[in-house]
Amino acid sequence: MSIKEKVIALGFFDGVHLGHAALLRRTAEEAAARGVTPAVFTFDRPPKEVITGQPCPLINSPEDRRELVRRLYGIREVIMVPFDREMMTTAWDEFVTRILVGRYRAVHLVAGHDHHFGHKNQGSPELLMEKCRELGLGCDIIPKVEVGGITVSSTYIRRLVELGQIGRANRFLGHPHMLTGTVRHGRGIGSSRLFPTANLQIPPHVLVPSHGVYATRVTLEDGSSYAAVTNVGTRPTVNNGADVTVEACLLDFQGDLYGRRLRLEFFDHIRDEVRFDSLDALKAQIAADADAARRYFSVSQQT
Repeated sequence: MSIKEKVIALGFFDGVHLGHAALLRRTAEEAAARGVTPAVFTFDRPPKEVITGQPCPLINSPEDRRELVRRLYGIREVIMVPFDREMMTTAWDEFVTRILVGRYRAVHLVAGHDHHFGHKNQGSPELLMEKCRELGLGCDIIPKVEVGGITVSSTYIRRLVELGQIGRANRFLGHPHMLTGTVRHGRGIGSSRLFPTANLQIPPHVLVPSHGVYATRVTLEDGSSYAAVTNVGTRPTVNNGADVTVEACLLDFQGDLYGRRLRLEFFDHIRDEVRFDSLDALKAQIAADADAARRYFSVSQQT
């Protein structure tokens, strides 16, 4: 079976932010004009992690990156390959000719203004354009995207997420910060007596927002979605400051969530995490947090 020709966007796409959006929209547009497949070429893990041996916390899991580029930008094929020794030592021009053109049938490439690739990052946007001209390929280099005078970058957004500045992070992402995970058993003391709770198992090396309580939305696999209040932290009132948890309390859902996979989107920081003197005080605060989340979504729907 022949492999269909593709317009391919190049990058790691952590966060799938507004800078990436410009690449992905151009990719989809060019693919539609040519009648070929809009695609992304990316790696399963950060090259820096492989080269240095140090884990790199990321905004998204590989699965979430794949889902975001497809759902938000109409990318039909995500080529996600292992960043192994072979890939690390492939010369930049061989990467273009043997892999992108020869293996994946690229007819047009799209990259960002700061994209470097190939052995020792020797490939640059300028070299990519020159090679594409030589091979008769189309090529677009997308300039930087700014919000409020600040260049949109995964590094900047990671810092905002770490600080719990979710509203600002979302401005640079162009969509709500998202975590996808499977619901595991949690203690659920206090919250489960008021609302069904989902204690999410977070993939390794994926960032969670700073400890606190957030207005969030949960989407289940059947597409149904529910406003929620999500606590990120150690649940000091009931857990004595143990492991970090991400526990969402669904406001208008009835049923068992254990074992189900869901998408959790963060919209607004409600308050910091604090320790309460009693479970009754905790439950009262959860009810107040639920009211705050309802108000947030009610106002946001009107604007």
